[in-house]
Amino acid sequence: MIHFGAISEQEFLANYWQKKPLLIKQALPDFISPIAPDELAGLSLEDEFESRLVRGSTSDNKWSLTNGPFTDNTFSKLPEQDWTLLVQGVDRFIDEVHDLIKHFDFIPRWRFDDVMISYAAKGGSVGPHFDYYDVFLLQGSGKRRWHISSKHCKLDNYLDDVPLRIMNTFETEQVWDVEPGDILYIPPKVAHHGVSLDDECTTLSFGYRAYSSQELFESINQKSENKNQYYQDPIWDNQNTPALIPNSAATQAQKILNISAEDFACFVTHLDALDVKLLQHFEADQFDKNARYQLHPSCNIAYLLINEMPSVFINGEPFNSQGFDDQAIIQFCNQRSIDATQYLELATHLFKENLVVIID
Repeated sequence: MIHFGAISEQEFLANYWQKKPLLIKQALPDFISPIAPDELAGLSLEDEFESRLVRGSTSDNKWSLTNGPFTDNTFSKLPEQDWTLLVQGVDRFIDEVHDLIKHFDFIPRWRFDDVMISYAAKGGSVGPHFDYYDVFLLQGSGKRRWHISSKHCKLDNYLDDVPLRIMNTFETEQVWDVEPGDILYIPPKVAHHGVSLDDECTTLSFGYRAYSSQELFESINQKSENKNQYYQDPIWDNQNTPALIPNSAATQAQKILNISAEDFACFVTHLDALDVKLLQHFEADQFDKNARYQLHPSCNIAYLLINEMPSVFINGEPFNSQGFDDQAIIQFCNQRSIDATQYLELATHLFKENLVVIID
């Protein structure tokens, strides 16, 4: 679990989530990154991973962007400093990275997107920028200096003729140095600029989706007039139910458009193209009635409580849970795992639907 230090988890949810940044020193004490820089470079050589290489610095604003997969020759030609390698969706492939997401389950898991891991040589960065999503930046190794600002976060404040969204005007308000185990939380529309202070800098980014009004409207085949409006979370009340979509969340979505709770549940569990592709190529082994299974890393799951009965949604569609024990269903949704020796029929059904993988 994350150590919040001077504040409580509930204080974070009430006062910081989607409101203001927070540096949590030694949030995960004695943390050791499951991915070393050389291993991350190795992942970027493979077709399965979405990878990028960013070169440049704010000293001259000469930036370049190259998309992977890369080759060994790519890295042999890089300069000694001022470059960053980024690899997206590492949690889909590396169990040790996927397991880290549990530390953040005080935020509903259906809000989660993926884990991106970056390595930066000394001076490496991706430039000052802002996003519309929430992110926890866990320092894996080495040191990084973060410059934070809430000023000039406007869509017209970007450098021209640069292949990245890098802010033209960036005015630092806070400076934080981070070390392994530190976590920096950045809410939407807060600019941040991280620069590596050494040649050991890896950062794990736990990103949470931004739901634009345009996406919400398109999900129910309607058009949005205000494309710059975004869904705002309620204040979460952590009840150790990360798969639950509370009524307050559906109400927040309904402030943007007339959407039912069921349609909202389908929307938030909908898969992107990469996850659809991964599941299409996934083939389960033979079922073992004595094994423990977990939800496939590419799957999204959530549930509503309607008249105290769970209504389950997996990968953008309602899941027929009739005939199965309600508590077993709720437990599986929240824990994302199931023991076949305890719930054989449910485990068998999930296995046949290609939704679970065996836990070694």
